[in-house]
Amino acid sequence: MRGNPEVVEYLNMLIGGELAARDQYLIHSRMYEDWGLTKIFERIDHEMQEEAQHADAIIRRVLFLEGTPNMQREDINVGTDVLTCLKADLALEYEVREKLATGVKLCEDKGDYITRDLLRQQMSDTEEDHTYWLEKQLRLIELIGLPNYIQSQM
Repeated sequence: MRGNPEVVEYLNMLIGGELAARDQYLIHSRMYEDWGLTKIFERIDHEMQEEAQHADAIIRRVLFLEGTPNMQREDINVGTDVLTCLKADLALEYEVREKLATGVKLCEDKGDYITRDLLRQQMSDTEEDHTYWLEKQLRLIELIGLPNYIQSQM
């Protein structure tokens, strides 16, 4: 089924963001694991897998719309410690959420309601799961301090 060229182009841009999120979560999760922070490693590793699933869903949609997926990922921001990793991941999620919202509107305007629903689901994951969890971790650090937070993640 031939899709709207603007929608396909926008989906290709979203693939780059999802691949960047996957890779950023991958490196951060492995850093946490290396630092002995098992709990946060497990959560961020899970987020990495979800980002890979998001990219996969968009890639499949581009193929269905008879487009060619663009596998060029956006740049990533690798933190150097727990706090900078969490802040970098949260900034990335805010950016992804904004792009998904724009994509939902574009799909609505172009009458592609299936793609719109796909992006809405991904936006829900971004807002209600990924972003909320990261915001909660940063609030915990403010409340109990970084050393106590790190100890709780071992």
